[in-house]
Amino acid sequence: MPTTDKAADDLQAVLDKIASWPEPFPEIGRQLHDTILSAGPKLKPRLWYGGCGYATGRSTPVVVFVRVDDGVMSFGVTEKGTSEREDGSLLRPAAWYVDEMDARTLDRVADLVRAAFA
Repeated sequence: MPTTDKAADDLQAVLDKIASWPEPFPEIGRQLHDTILSAGPKLKPRLWYGGCGYATGRSTPVVVFVRVDDGVMSFGVTEKGTSEREDGSLLRPAAWYVDEMDARTLDRVADLVRAAFA
């Protein structure tokens, strides 16, 4: 019986999901995906609640995610991730809407990913 590489299958499922999003989100999604994996090179992508989730293992909790719902793309940190409270409040940043991308934003995403997995 042939064996399958579940991590490779999960990665392909994530790439297929990103490619299926309406414009302009496939390109933004690819950039976010690449940035997330660069910031956390040991991360394992998988489909998660209809979007793309990233965790340290195939069966560990998703910590950051990218998804498109009703024409809106979001990048976020789940409750399993580390995030600092905003100055002057008890709020913790958890998600951001994305409709275009630049290098500065990708750098910020990389910082958020590194912090979330700290």
